[in-house]
Amino acid sequence: MQLIDNYNFAGKKAIVRVDFNVPLNKETGEVSDDTRIRGALPTINKILQDGGSVILMSHMGRPKQNPDPKCSLQQIIPAVSKNLGGKEVKFVADCMKAHEAAANLKPGEVLLLENLRFYEEEEGKPRLAEDASEEEKAAGKARVKASQKEFVKTLASYADVYVNDAFGTAHRAHGSTALIADLFSTENKMFGYLINSELAAMDKVLQSKDAPKTAIMGGAKVSDKIQIISRLLPTIDNLIIGGGMTYTFIKAQGGNIGNSLCEADKLDLALDILKKAKEHNVNVYIPVDAVNADKFDPNANTNISKTNETPDGWMGLDIADETIAMFSDVIAKSKIVLWNGPMGVFEMDKFSKGTSAIAQALAKATANGAFTLIGGGDSVAAINKNKLADKVSYVSTGGGAMLEYMEGKVLPGIAAIRGDK
Repeated sequence: MQLIDNYNFAGKKAIVRVDFNVPLNKETGEVSDDTRIRGALPTINKILQDGGSVILMSHMGRPKQNPDPKCSLQQIIPAVSKNLGGKEVKFVADCMKAHEAAANLKPGEVLLLENLRFYEEEEGKPRLAEDASEEEKAAGKARVKASQKEFVKTLASYADVYVNDAFGTAHRAHGSTALIADLFSTENKMFGYLINSELAAMDKVLQSKDAPKTAIMGGAKVSDKIQIISRLLPTIDNLIIGGGMTYTFIKAQGGNIGNSLCEADKLDLALDILKKAKEHNVNVYIPVDAVNADKFDPNANTNISKTNETPDGWMGLDIADETIAMFSDVIAKSKIVLWNGPMGVFEMDKFSKGTSAIAQALAKATANGAFTLIGGGDSVAAINKNKLADKVSYVSTGGGAMLEYMEGKVLPGIAAIRGDK
């Protein structure tokens, strides 16, 4: 497999799949968070410094038509240019009509293509009316699949080398992430620095022999996390459970949960996880106390109780002090920690203390030498909300992709270059 550090881009045109699906200010259209743009800079700068030219391609949002002004990448040109030190960023308003612009691109220049998803062929799914018949769906799918080859072939024709640096879309078998790689030789396709760092961080958690190793799983549903928990159990020492899924475990063990969130059809699954954890000698930590609310509202009345003694009519929305202390102690003693999912409804200030405490515990553990990986949209949002992103070891840019990789699934965008099976 080709490595970007070993490749000389001098005189080469590189088409780079980036993830510039960035949030925009609804009033001004300006980029409100340029984290993803900054994440691609090492790869872009390596190519330019070698004497190559860069053709950037990305998606943005979920456009319903071609073109869709609300999803135009033209809006992000100022932010990309600013991050490149004021360098001019050329733009083509149709990703299928960039032949001339690509051919004329000189070493050191940057070209941005319009939103790939303006074309159905990027995702391989036809745009159909909601009431489309099965026959229309089948015909639409066949039509898009037939034209997808030309779509990918056109994109590949712009460049000499392909670089995938969009980890957030690596779990999708899209034209620009999986299919295009087949049109480049092994020595002329590679991952960018962002994907390399993502894979290294996840492989460290999965493969490191350092102990104790702790997985913190939060969020609403046990069913959403069962695959990653099952994959991790043979490799970890501690499993911390938090968030809404807490109460499926509590109810499964006979506790009173009031109106707390619970997957009533997953009680046996929760008990099975506890059984398998015991078989693997994994310590499982479940919240023992919680901050309860009388309704799901930022201004709700609150009280504190044991998690297995939740008063009737109340619901647990955050972990409380005894649990915070217990979880923080486990984290402090760990050498490797993965965090995926909040401890409560942290978007509401009244119920954010537990999630913030975990973020702070992870930052402290990192300072003391632990390797900490944060992944999943809510966990990343919590780390950012607490301004601790630079105080942990690694913050993943790909929620769904990270989960699927750590569940042991083959990611099409990774397999296309690495040859995973």
